[in-house]
Amino acid sequence: MTVVEPFGLSVWDEALEADIRTGLAAVEEGLLEATKSDVPFITDAARHLVEAGGKRFRPLLVMLGAQFGDPHAPGVVPAAVVVELTHLATLYHDDVMDEATVRRGVPSTNARWGNSVAVLTGDFLFSRASHLLADLGPEAVRVQAESFERLVTGQIMETVGPRDGHDPLDHYMEVIAGKSSSLVAVSGRFGGMMSGAGESVVRILSAFGERIGAAFQLADDILDIASDSHESGKTPGTDLREGIPTLPVLHVRRWYAQSGSDASAEDRRLNELLDGDLTDDARHAEALALLRRHPAMELARRDTLELAHEARALLEPLPDNPAKYALATLCDAVVHRTR
Repeated sequence: MTVVEPFGLSVWDEALEADIRTGLAAVEEGLLEATKSDVPFITDAARHLVEAGGKRFRPLLVMLGAQFGDPHAPGVVPAAVVVELTHLATLYHDDVMDEATVRRGVPSTNARWGNSVAVLTGDFLFSRASHLLADLGPEAVRVQAESFERLVTGQIMETVGPRDGHDPLDHYMEVIAGKSSSLVAVSGRFGGMMSGAGESVVRILSAFGERIGAAFQLADDILDIASDSHESGKTPGTDLREGIPTLPVLHVRRWYAQSGSDASAEDRRLNELLDGDLTDDARHAEALALLRRHPAMELARRDTLELAHEARALLEPLPDNPAKYALATLCDAVVHRTR
């Protein structure tokens, strides 16, 4: 068994390992080419997060999905570049909305150059992704457009919050399905589509991406609370500071509501902090410490594990090959990120 970076995928097949390494190296070259501008400043800003690294989770799914057809088909690498460019563009915009200062262990683009440059650079990356997408055919354009609509809808839903009478946890999972799962589902789908895999295989890869994408985001929610900036590459508790209720916080809220008068002093204090201003460093640090030892963290981990199990089960009808088993190991890798 070998481990393929950057995500840490366990692979038992030498040919598959070689294909993945070669494919991801080609994706890196494609990202550098796509972020090159005649204006040097734009190149610097556009490559800021590319050169900071990243797990390349979405391109990896494209490469693995392509193993069910012709993994060397000409559209595979460009499709992987498209999904990663789209993902990177959303990070530029997210950091502006969250007022984040660190991303992937380096200063965020908005912290370095300001909000306007960050937003416009994200737009530049979207335009480059669209340019590549146009060469992949009208079906690929339609799939990406539908995914992008879901992504933006999810972001808007997160911004406005749940409607009256709507369970906040259900609302949050709908948000995750839009802003996170949609692009991961496209990654699996593009891998199958571009390699010429059968329609049933493409559907399975898309559904797998939907589930594993949700699990991946929930794992990020947990890491945002549980890890320090050295481990995660970004400032811990960013969503907490901005008042964005992610899965652990929503479980705390439900736990507190169900406890009623039996709520502990720590639970009461944590909910008081969550109801207040967490831009204050001292209050933020206290809330983070209380969250890290709250049972809600384990509940969030169980939710993540359940989604990973659902993703693994979807793979069952696929042909038995090394890529199928590699996809199954991704389910374990996602869950283990929360430990």
